[in-house]
Amino acid sequence: MSTTILIQSLTKSFPTPGGSTTTAVDAIDLTIDAGELFFLLGPSGCGKTTLLRMIAGFIDPTAGTLAFIQNGVQSDVTYLPPNQRNTGMVFQSYALWPHMTVEQNVVFGLDVRKVSADEKRRRVLEALATVQMDQYAARKPNQLSGGQQQRVALARALVIRPSVLLLDEPLSNLDAKLRIELRQQIRTVCKASGITTVYVTHDQKEALSMADRIAIMAVGKVMQIGTPRDLYRRPATKFVAEFLGETNLIPASITSISDKAITVDSALGTLRVRTILPAGISASSAVGSKVLLSIRPESLSILPGDSVATNDTTNQLKGTLADSIYLGEFAQYQVNLPGNIKAAVAQINPGESRLTAGQPVSIAINPEDIALLPAN
Repeated sequence: MSTTILIQSLTKSFPTPGGSTTTAVDAIDLTIDAGELFFLLGPSGCGKTTLLRMIAGFIDPTAGTLAFIQNGVQSDVTYLPPNQRNTGMVFQSYALWPHMTVEQNVVFGLDVRKVSADEKRRRVLEALATVQMDQYAARKPNQLSGGQQQRVALARALVIRPSVLLLDEPLSNLDAKLRIELRQQIRTVCKASGITTVYVTHDQKEALSMADRIAIMAVGKVMQIGTPRDLYRRPATKFVAEFLGETNLIPASITSISDKAITVDSALGTLRVRTILPAGISASSAVGSKVLLSIRPESLSILPGDSVATNDTTNQLKGTLADSIYLGEFAQYQVNLPGNIKAAVAQINPGESRLTAGQPVSIAINPEDIALLPAN
């Protein structure tokens, strides 16, 4: 049975050389569902690894509580030693014993738990097969590639059948191509096992491509929680919008609101926006409110000259192409728009597109692709 993780007001402060304290994790409330692949995502120093290590039991919190819920029974593990939590940990540095074979590295956790020899053999082979490393059981870590070593580290964590699996930047030491290859494999293994998994990373694409849900952190706090799609398309703040990828941010004010659309006035002119107001703005007081428009580059359609979109509800803008970069699967353009605004536009599968600098272009924006953010 998978484990639910319940975190309430969890705080960790560290003393500073000057005699004061700095708060790495600041009163976080979080529920991680049973069997979920949950990501802690944020920039360096945001507190995500400190939070992970408190879940593991390597660091005691300053305040707050941490509980595991299994089979309807809630157990307080706030100050429980790591060896009594039944958690498996995969480190950034792999942490494999260099003098041991792959099989000996994986069996180590079972030796500590006094598992019978037959059971150990069966579970080690099963864990290695799960990560497609069973044929390398007799090799030493220095005879393996970085990706193979990381899969051995994952097998070692899985073999003990943990209640909770914890991964701390497990792909950060690998090259870009290998990271992409291992993303889906790790997700497949974690979901197939049914183990509740908490994964720390600063890599936005890693989180977006793998997670069931993501908590975006900054300055020790959780800024927003949601599915990858919701966070990317419906960011709650400027920080979340910018951290999850490139976006065009344009100041605006709300001029009208109805059941079908919100109308805003901006340097780009009057635009129609989807009917989702940002936090802190109610429908009754929305008119006149200052907001930010967040528009992803790939949400903008670019057309040559005076072309227009066929949908008459789509926002239409005229501009001039300033620059273009061809990147294979897509092309990225810089477009000069009204109000002295430069917008980034991404064209997926550009093919034989021959747009050139200085050329007049038309931009189409679907109202559903514009997110409203608080102005502050």
